[in-house]
Amino acid sequence: MAAPKPVRAMNPERIKIFSGSANPALTQEVCQCLGLEPGQVKLKRFSDGEINLQIQENVRGADVFVVQPTCTPVEQHLMELLLMIDALKRSSAERITAVLPYYGYGRQDRKDKPRVPISAKLVAGLLERSGADRIMALDLHAAQIQGFFDIPVDHLFFRPVMIDYFKPLDTPNLTVVSPDAGGVERARSVAKRLNAPLAVIDKRREESNVAEVMNVIGNVRDQNCLIVDDLIDTAGTLVKGTEALLELGAISVSACATHAVLSGPAVERIEASELKEVILSNSIPLCEAARKSKKFRSLSIAPLLARAVQSIHEETSVSILFL
Repeated sequence: MAAPKPVRAMNPERIKIFSGSANPALTQEVCQCLGLEPGQVKLKRFSDGEINLQIQENVRGADVFVVQPTCTPVEQHLMELLLMIDALKRSSAERITAVLPYYGYGRQDRKDKPRVPISAKLVAGLLERSGADRIMALDLHAAQIQGFFDIPVDHLFFRPVMIDYFKPLDTPNLTVVSPDAGGVERARSVAKRLNAPLAVIDKRREESNVAEVMNVIGNVRDQNCLIVDDLIDTAGTLVKGTEALLELGAISVSACATHAVLSGPAVERIEASELKEVILSNSIPLCEAARKSKKFRSLSIAPLLARAVQSIHEETSVSILFL
């Protein structure tokens, strides 16, 4: 992938961008867009596994951004982020924005069973308590997670990058498909911008990471279907949805999702399925198996994040990035 074109060179004394260990390549791309070098962090571990870090440059009075998706291993990357924010706060940074391209624990956003935690709310509290002044997130699993914070939240979407990729392809007989009822709003927005009809897969989830497809609402016969979701985890829902669409006469099925969680047998399932292509963002680094597969394609969100960083730093509107 070619290096992104710079948005505009920024003053390295006034703005600094740091990265944890979760996705340093993405941070490097964002910095390239802004004409900056990533901030220097010394990150080691004590012999018992505890994280030992030190910010290795002056941040006093600076506008600081910490880029860290809390992907697997989630606890390690979340703890790194919290410690970095605390270190920056104690080093007199003027403002600290936690940039979470992927917000871990976002799927537990309500009490849907007795005696379960609201993990997304707990993580929000931890980020605030550690000293974050602002949050930037990409495609939260549920938009209401923004309400768990008492600090500003900029909720960005992969959708503009996705549309820029698919629109020039001008796929004939395209139908956009939501993999479940909860994703209808997301899929409808994509369908509208691609001038395509919408279909919905109605499924019943018996337990976590296990889904059973029940019905397809909408006409998919003789259509090239594009399933749009926020993340792909074990790919069980995606593969069963693909089978249901093909059984109803779809010509082909592709998928597009923001977050490449790809846990367990996900890559093997997709490889063995009839899926034509899977488009993902680089919010989470692709695992080695996915990188080797011809079915996966990664689109960079670095220019999107860079524009948002620039707007926040310059105190200008970021609303155009929400479209």
